[in-house]
Amino acid sequence: MAKDNRANNKYTKEEKEKLIARMLPPEQISTRNLSIETGSSQSTLATRGSTSKPKRNKSSKDKFMVVMETYTLAEIELSKYCRENGLYVEEVKAWRSSCIAANDGVRINSLDLSDELKEEKKKSKELARDLIYKEKALAETVALLVLKKKLGAIFGDNEED
Repeated sequence: MAKDNRANNKYTKEEKEKLIARMLPPEQISTRNLSIETGSSQSTLATRGSTSKPKRNKSSKDKFMVVMETYTLAEIELSKYCRENGLYVEEVKAWRSSCIAANDGVRINSLDLSDELKEEKKKSKELARDLIYKEKALAETVALLVLKKKLGAIFGDNEED
């Protein structure tokens, strides 16, 4: 980067994108080291770096760990943490809210579940009874057909029905 750009603190769009890209994974250079290297202030780099979202997705476990690490931090400390880790303050606050509300969601009453279970058991018994009835009817029909064939063979009746 040209020295005149650093002196005026004006960077081209391409230069800004390159700086931002260096602060994101995989390189993930810290704002302090990049500040020393480029001559820009850390706060300027931190502001520039926050305009681009990190390109990695956090798992639920990672999000929970971030919430645990940052829960007691003041706003300024949280901002610093987020800059250092390529996160947005709003993102962390949303994760925090999700964690807090995780157990406050719609709860199904255990009595409702118990009633549903009883109904399902009743349906299951009815279906089992119906299946047994149909199996017996089928066995009876097969037995009658076999007897009919045997009678036909004994009396010489060769008619097929």
